[in-house]
Amino acid sequence: MDREELRQFVLSNYSAEPDRPWLNHPRFEVFRHNNNQKWFALVMDIPKSKLGLPSADMIDVVNLKCDPILVGSLRGDAGIFPAYHMSKANWITVALDGSVPDEKLKVLLDLSYELTATKMKMKTKQQNPI
Repeated sequence: MDREELRQFVLSNYSAEPDRPWLNHPRFEVFRHNNNQKWFALVMDIPKSKLGLPSADMIDVVNLKCDPILVGSLRGDAGIFPAYHMSKANWITVALDGSVPDEKLKVLLDLSYELTATKMKMKTKQQNPI
């Protein structure tokens, strides 16, 4: 999946519009929940060297929130890296160069969306002290 395919998938499947919060990075797009404004995807173009790759060429990537239990095992997969410029314990960076299968990227995007969604709090019934 490339950058445009990811963008179209997000627009078609989630209630989110792209936001470009940084004037000095016009190609960086944030996708966030409408109700709580939390980010679930940050699409960027960065030098490959920022991911530890031996090149200064630019690469399109997406940062996604991830379950901390999965982060370590996912980083061993091709195209998945420690999060660029975000918490490496809770976020991953995924290359948008076709190295990660589309279905896997969609699952990771769904996970990120769910992890950043507003949580419903359950009301506890007060016990009758008598």
